[in-house]
Order: sequence, then structure tokens, then C-alpha cells
Amino acid sequence: MKKLKTLFLALLAIGALSAQNKLPIYLDNTRSIELRVKDALSKMTLEEKVKLCTAQSKFSSHGVPRLGIPELWMSDGPHGVRMEILWDSWGHADWTNDSCTAFPALTCLAASWDPKMSYVYGKAIGEEARYRDKDVLLGPGVNIYRTPLNGRNFEYMGEDPYLASKMVVPYINGVQENGVAACVKHYALNNQEKWRGHIDVQVSDRALYEIYLPAFKAAVTEAKVWTIMGAYNKIRGQHACENDLTLNKILKGEWAFDGTVITDWGGAHNTKDAALNGQDIEMGTWTNGFTSNVKNAYDNYFLADPYLKMLKSGEIPVSNVDDKASRILRLIFRTAMNVNKPYGALANEEHHNVGRTVSENGIVLLKNTANLLPIDASKYKTIAVIGENATRSLTEGGGSSELKPKREISPLQGLQAKFGAEKIKYELGYASGKVEYDKVNPSPYDAAVIRKRAVELAAKSDLVIFVGGLNKNSQQDSEGDDRRSYSLPFEQNELIAELQKVNKNIVLVMLSGNAYEMPWLKQATTLVQAWYGGSESGSAIANVLAGNVNPSGKLPFTFAAKLNDYAAHAFGSISYPGDSIKQEYKEDILVGYRWFDTKKIKPLFPFGYGLSYTTFEYGKIAADKKVYGVNDDVKVSFTLTNTGKFDGAEAVQVYASQTKASVARPVKELKAFDKISLKAGETKTVELTVKVKDLAFFNDKTHIWTVEPGEFVLCNAASAADVKSVVKIQVK
Repeated sequence: MKKLKTLFLALLAIGALSAQNKLPIYLDNTRSIELRVKDALSKMTLEEKVKLCTAQSKFSSHGVPRLGIPELWMSDGPHGVRMEILWDSWGHADWTNDSCTAFPALTCLAASWDPKMSYVYGKAIGEEARYRDKDVLLGPGVNIYRTPLNGRNFEYMGEDPYLASKMVVPYINGVQENGVAACVKHYALNNQEKWRGHIDVQVSDRALYEIYLPAFKAAVTEAKVWTIMGAYNKIRGQHACENDLTLNKILKGEWAFDGTVITDWGGAHNTKDAALNGQDIEMGTWTNGFTSNVKNAYDNYFLADPYLKMLKSGEIPVSNVDDKASRILRLIFRTAMNVNKPYGALANEEHHNVGRTVSENGIVLLKNTANLLPIDASKYKTIAVIGENATRSLTEGGGSSELKPKREISPLQGLQAKFGAEKIKYELGYASGKVEYDKVNPSPYDAAVIRKRAVELAAKSDLVIFVGGLNKNSQQDSEGDDRRSYSLPFEQNELIAELQKVNKNIVLVMLSGNAYEMPWLKQATTLVQAWYGGSESGSAIANVLAGNVNPSGKLPFTFAAKLNDYAAHAFGSISYPGDSIKQEYKEDILVGYRWFDTKKIKPLFPFGYGLSYTTFEYGKIAADKKVYGVNDDVKVSFTLTNTGKFDGAEAVQVYASQTKASVARPVKELKAFDKISLKAGETKTVELTVKVKDLAFFNDKTHIWTVEPGEFVLCNAASAADVKSVVKIQVK
């Protein structure tokens, strides 16, 4: 209603002014946005400028009603547009028209290794946000996978900054084509949930620039993202939402970001720091601001009345609010006042098809030694499906990732539709408690009883499909807290071991946004990592298991044998989770496969790993020349042949290393990749480009990206641990 009222006022203003032939520049959509921003700013009072900087409800911020400038409406959106929330509380509004498509979690998207898929995903979710009249979609997330205990890893795009960078840009492009702002988050170093609100992250400049910032930089400098969300944590003593280094110096300085910085909800802590250190819009978490029983509670926010007082007293210059207001006006003109944006669409078949296709492309086949996959249902009279995740909704929990999907096809439903309900028998096997964001509830079932029933069913079945993993409960894959253990919860390891004793034909299908230990792996013949696949998860899983879709996903992060194999856990608690006050990233740049390579630690499954129902043969890699300048591109090529009997797709990878360097460098780093589709027996020449500038390291002494002359080695690979061939080049 409020938005309609503002629009009505705007129309009245336009009508009156048009009658006088004096349409102001800011209302003239034929003029440039910068001219419109300048004109609108000149007509605003100081009070109106300040109003723009704070929330007016849980998910909206102020406009300028007097000038017909509408408010901004936002929505959580890691993998779908969240249901409507009440004006001033976290309760659900209980609308009947806010169901959405639940898209796969971003770990699944990253596992597709396909930027084209990322664009289609972004366009579809942007259409849903536009249809719901949202101006800002709070996503995607691009924080780096540092520890498998981080509760929000499922919202992010893996452990490698290059992969995340290449996947986030088309996503943002797809969203913003709809006149909806993507809001890349959480900037920066939000790599734990346990003490996210206050933990002070100590990290080197080199690790900051090489590992944790590249995806954010790509979002800003390549995708031209319109908004960015600050993180909760501190960085070198200052909260991320009011951090001079990351917001002023890097984001708005080095990267020339012209968009709007939005706090995470409740992420501001001090008026002067927020004002001077780069924050633009303060959004809040608490129902009534900071005190109870206060009228107009949002006026008490740091960037509201306290900010206005400092501006009027001269403690903060007016130029400060002029910059913030200009950025917010720019956002409003790009979104809420954008007359060229499309209508959008909500939860239609096209979007469900997008979700299913992304899920299919992200599913990773980890093991298939007994050739149980693809499943030929005619060979089996009885198929046992066991595991809570076969029936459990995996879109409800997770904090801000909770969704209200129009439909959610469970793995059990997908398998029944594929192989016939009469052939499928189901047992729970294990069970968790009711989903709650910040509470772990006990299971209502007797664990021993339901396990016994599952084992009995497995013993008399021809094939067992176990569907397990993590879920969206607190202390699993969920906002607000981290996992307590690297082990699978709810005694799944014990159940799997018992199932293995009574039936050798077991297909393990694991749904999670994180890695986990696998004490049963040696005995397992068949393992599929299926992630959180959204509305069409069950259909996607069934299509892959049946062979209608050949799996082509590859891991976006390393699966380690044990928790202490990860770099974040190799230096004691000060590295993770810290001492509750601060944590030190002692592994520096050696995150993910960089650490495993350097320390020669063998993982369960390496970064970039994934099998297929077919096989691929890589030809020897070659470069287009031997010597390159700093501004050159290296064009590499090799043949790829599908040597199997199935059509399939392979995510080919190119890594680079420097033979001799003045600083310690990783054994190799991902510098190019592509998803190549091949018919059975087909050969293609793969051509990829590596920019010489991408071979640089960040020199923290000179604060300059540096490409040192000398020899570099480029290799083509099927994963970080499966190098096929190398070629040496010289950089002069």
C-alpha cells in the first residue's frame, strides 16, 4: 500500500509539472541517471537525505514521498525469493501468493562449473524477484569455503576465488537484467557463523586480496553489481559494515564501486564509524530498534536521528550524506523507478525446469566401482529407499534461506515416479528433530527401532538407495551457528555400516552444502553428492540415477579424510573458531586445494573431481607461443575425446604455477575452465585463454599485483589432483 501511495504521489507530481512544461530532470527517464541523481539531490532537504539511509520496516527503506521517489523493497534470496515477512517482526505474513521456485543452493550451482548455467539461474531468480516487486535481492553469496564447519557454506560458491569469480558475474548479470539489484554478500571474511557478530578476523593483505576478495571484485568491476552487503564480523578491529579498509579504501576507492552498501541486519554499531567508513543503508534486526516501547523506533538507528544530529552540528560534513543519498538515489533509479524493467514471472514451469537443469548439472558422481549406476530398474524387483533426507523438506530452514516453495519434489517422490511406486519400499532409517532456526530439537523417533526396520528392509531388497547427508537444522547447514562435528549427524555412519553388512548393492546419495567424513567409504561402491537441489531435487536425482542425465558436476571444494586435514583446523583453535574475540587466518593463502597440494595431504575427493557414466581422454596441452608479455593472453589448446558409450560433458580445468618466485606460491592455481559436451566417440579441440595478468601475486609490501618474469607451467586437468599434461611458457 505504501508503495502504491508513493507512486500515486509521483504521478500527481508528474502531472502537475507536465502541465506547466517543467518536468524535473530527476523524473525524466530519458536523461542519464547521473543527471537525475544530481537533480533529485538538489531538491532534497537534509532530513530527507538522512531518511534514505535507514530502514522503515524489516525489508524496506525510505523513499522521498514529497518528490515522488519510492522506497526500496528487499528480499532474502540465496536460492529463492523468501516468503513475505511482517512489517516489523520476523513472523511470516501468511500471504497466499508468495510461493516461489526453490532453486538449488549455490554450492550446487558452483558444482556445475558452468557460467552459462549461472546466467540462466540468475535471470530466473531475478524474474521471480521482479514479479514480487522486489528492488533488491539479497544474494548471491561468495564467501570462500575455508572450513567445512561453517553453517552457511551451502550459500556460497566453493573454495576457489577464480571459480567463484567466474560463476558470480553471469548470475548478477541475469538478476539485474530484470531491473532488480543483486546484493553480493557477505563482504568480507564471513567464514564462520559461531561468533559471526563479533569475531575479529586477522588476515594478511596477500590472503585478503588473493583469496577472499576476488569474487567480490569481479562482482563490482565486471558485473557492475548495484548493491553489496557488509558482513557481521570485524576485520582488524573494525566491524565489516563500518570498515575503512574494505569499504572506503578497497570497495569505493580501488574498485570505484558506484553502488550502495547495505548492512547485514543489525550490522551497524556506531554512528560516526558507519557514516565515515562507507556504510550507506542501515537495515535492522530487532523488532523495535534498540529499545522497547519506543515510538518510531527506526529513528533511533545509528544512521537515523543520531546521524542527523552529527550532520547538523558539523561533526560530520554534509558531503558525507550527499554521497550516501546519491548512491541510494542511483539504486532507486536503476530499480524502483526503472520504467524499462520487464514484468517478471513467478514459480512457472520454465523456472522449475531451470532449477531441475541446474541441479542435474551440479550433481557429482564420486564413486561407481560396481557399475550400479545408471540404474536399470528391470534388474530389480524391490528397491529400498532409506533415509530421512529422502522425504524431508530441505528448503524450510537455514535462517534467511528459508523458502515457501510452490512445490518440492522429494528424492522419494522422484524415484517413485521414475522406477514405479510399486517397486519402491521406504524406511526412515534415521531422523532429526523439527526444523528451527536457532534451536536443535530432538527426534520424536526411537533411533534403534527405525534403524532396525531399515536394515531389515535392506536385507530383503535387491537394491538399496540411501539418501542422507546434512539438513537445514541449526548446527547443520544453517545460518547463525556452525556444525559441531565433521561427522554425519543422527548416527548415519552407524546405519550405513549396518546396511553395508546386509546388502552389497547400495547407492549412497548425500544431500549437503558441506563436506563430511566417510568412515564407510572403502566398503562403498557407489556414492553421489546431490547437494540441496530445490523444488526439483527429487526429479534431478532420479534422472541422474536412471541415466536420463549423465552426471557432469565437479566438486567446488575439497572433501578431506578428517577435519584437521583442512588448513583452518591445522593451527589450533586460534585459527578456527578463534578465542571468541579474534581469530587468525594462519594458513594465509593456502586455502583448499592449495593447502592439500603444498602439504601433500591426500583428500577423500579433490577439488574439481567428478566422474561420469562415460570416460574422457585428454590430449597434450599446447600454448600458442613460448614467450609472453605482461599484457598478453596465453591461448592454450588440447583435444578432448569421449571414449565411452554415453554422451556426456566434462568440466576441463587449467592450472598454473610459477617455477621460481620471490615469494611462496601455491603448487598450482586454477586459471581457466570450461564445460565441454561431447557425443559418444566425439573429439573436440578445447581452446582456453589464460591472462598473463592472472598469473600475478599480490605484493603486500608494494601493494601491487606483480607478475614476475620467468618460467610458468600450465597444465590441463580433470581435477586438482589429476593433471593430464603440462606446457611451459616464459613471461618477459
